[in-house]
Amino acid sequence: MNATPTAERLSVMLGLLVLMLSTVPRYLAGGHDNRLTMIMLALVAVAAVTVVHWRMLEAGERHRLPMLLKRFGASLLAGLGLMGAWHALMTDWISWQLFIAHATTAGLLLHVLWLWWRPAESR
Repeated sequence: MNATPTAERLSVMLGLLVLMLSTVPRYLAGGHDNRLTMIMLALVAVAAVTVVHWRMLEAGERHRLPMLLKRFGASLLAGLGLMGAWHALMTDWISWQLFIAHATTAGLLLHVLWLWWRPAESR
């Protein structure tokens, strides 16, 4: 495997960690102990891979990461607004735990789509 570590991949891994952390309150409130255990194990595994990926990044890629994390933050805010509007218009009120999980999922998807649609020459 000749994949080169990139700041984009690291930002997506960090986003995945945030997503997994956002589901923890949902599983705690619902009493889903097995799912909570599985998500915590996955969280530890992704965190370990993220640390290894960080250590493999070159200095130039590390300097690009803050800009990508700002984009991810903007994507999270957009996901919060998108899911807030969706749930306000289309559903009855759901728990805040489920709303946060949905908003984080939408934010991560927006972030990945934003990275995917960038022109190849600006990468």
